[in-house]
Amino acid sequence: MCGRFTLHLPREILEEIFGVLVMRDLPRRYNIAPGQNAAVIRVYPDGTRHLDLLRWGLVPSWAKNPAVGSRMINARSETAREKPAFRNALKYRRCIVPASGFYEWREEAGRKKPLYLKLKDDKPMMFAGLWEHWKSTAGDTLESFAILTTGANELIKPVHDRMPLILDREDAELWLDPHVTVPERLDAVFKEFPSEKMEMYPVSKTVNSAKNDGPECIRPVLADIAAEA
Repeated sequence: MCGRFTLHLPREILEEIFGVLVMRDLPRRYNIAPGQNAAVIRVYPDGTRHLDLLRWGLVPSWAKNPAVGSRMINARSETAREKPAFRNALKYRRCIVPASGFYEWREEAGRKKPLYLKLKDDKPMMFAGLWEHWKSTAGDTLESFAILTTGANELIKPVHDRMPLILDREDAELWLDPHVTVPERLDAVFKEFPSEKMEMYPVSKTVNSAKNDGPECIRPVLADIAAEA
């Protein structure tokens, strides 16, 4: 699954790598949690790509209460096309969630220790996402998203059996293509991301609280690394 992630890239890098229009300066985020706003990349009707801030936790358009979003931060890629909450978004409202890395927790002696995962070359990750537009009876609107997950690769399996669906450049182009509305055409992107391109290391329990959102969250805990060596 994916329960916390980071995005701490300069605006210029986001525009260059993702070919997107960034309409605002984004604060660097080191501990993005469910229920918070986060950056997603969408294709607008005119064909341009934009980076927008949406709430993490997808709220279906038919939901009576936006609180359901707290249970829909992730969508299983294997079953998204069958689930009422996700199937229309899979056809028409796909997005990319840019990330610098994400967290997992490993249980040791009855305690959970946080781990940080990122690409070895420090390039941004591209999570496959779905987004929705919800409107209340009073006319209030909310745009929200979920991150798709897939089976864990060899690096993550000892910690968790799921991981975010990370797209490569070619798959990202297909994922954002608004002309692709048949879910079966997306089967090629539902694959395991190579573990040899990733690294994982222990970090401070500072990340356990969503109130903490600074670079100290991703700083390696050297004592734990030495113990594992």
